[in-house]
Amino acid sequence: MTTPSYLYGAARTPFGKFGGALAGVRPDDLAAIALRGVLAKAPDLDPSAIGDVFWGNANGAGEDNRNVGRMAVLLAGLPTSVSATSVNRLCGSSLDAAIMASRAVETGDADVVVAGGVESMTRAPWVLPKPSRAYPATDTTAVSTTLGWRLVNPNMPKEWTISLGECNEQLQERFGIGRDRQDEFAARSHALAAAAWADGFYDDLVVAVDGVDLPRDESIREGTTPEKLAALKPAFRPGGTITPGNASPLNDGASAVLIGSAQAAGIIGRDPLARIAGRGVHALDPQDFGFAPVEAANAALARAGIGWSDVGAVELNEAFAVQSLACVDAWKIDPEIVNAKGGAIAIGHPLGASGTRILGTLAHRLVESGQRWGVAGICIGVGQALAVVLENEAA
Repeated sequence: MTTPSYLYGAARTPFGKFGGALAGVRPDDLAAIALRGVLAKAPDLDPSAIGDVFWGNANGAGEDNRNVGRMAVLLAGLPTSVSATSVNRLCGSSLDAAIMASRAVETGDADVVVAGGVESMTRAPWVLPKPSRAYPATDTTAVSTTLGWRLVNPNMPKEWTISLGECNEQLQERFGIGRDRQDEFAARSHALAAAAWADGFYDDLVVAVDGVDLPRDESIREGTTPEKLAALKPAFRPGGTITPGNASPLNDGASAVLIGSAQAAGIIGRDPLARIAGRGVHALDPQDFGFAPVEAANAALARAGIGWSDVGAVELNEAFAVQSLACVDAWKIDPEIVNAKGGAIAIGHPLGASGTRILGTLAHRLVESGQRWGVAGICIGVGQALAVVLENEAA
């Protein structure tokens, strides 16, 4: 018999743009800031009561130091008895971490768990392949680990290893989602994110990074319009539809959530925000990754015992406008319930941090709106997706 798991709190850093305000901050330090930030939501919680920490990170080859979750625990000043592991499911890493945390609670392995994720895409290192023999006379090339495929196995089919942008150009051809719709969706993301910050929605979710002047997410462009975005050139193919304006940018940041059992309310010192009611995973051909959230979310809803007609809020990570629109179209839901506080096109997509960013945002949206059910979904490179259903039991 399992016990329900609940989301008790959420916190994140502001997301910085590539080479921007957070460029000088190491990813392990960003992770520690988000970890301290979510624990500050529960000042009565004794940190030694934390049963485990699950931390998402899509890289790990550099300052992330392979197990950045453990680095965050130590840098945040938690007792050394608090264990931690790092999770890599690329863009879905921190949502996967939250799923693992919820399972740990539901199976009785822990009463209080922290999940989160971090990425510094600015500080992701270059890597060199080791030579096949000593003292090679030829040159070698340093490969960036910021985004996408690197050191590709030659046995992989070519259609699987095309760029993320080309994958989504193929998606827009498949579903007939033109440039105009993509630019309109992107402009909406910026407008809603700017309005949410102005209205104070993010005041309780975002924690400052000491020594950095970054009062809000750095990639938001207030006043962006479809007409302005229409002037940008295609980024991935001549005559294509995807531009830097209708795709998520490269970013730095960290996010975290506090998860526990119903009985943990007394330990944590606050009531939960939402129950974790369903989880879903889906995989398909690698080049179709942007469409994978469709079935991941459908599976999560089925496990929660509800349907799309019950859902009042959706947080879908906006890797690209076209894949977001393809998912929303397939679900046949009201687009207005999707990313009502802005999405990753405006806020940013630091890979390992995005999953718990959307999960925390979803919980706060449910509390603010009084809606009962919400879905958080994220596409993942190489053909995967994850989704989580939250229930606001106070609704």
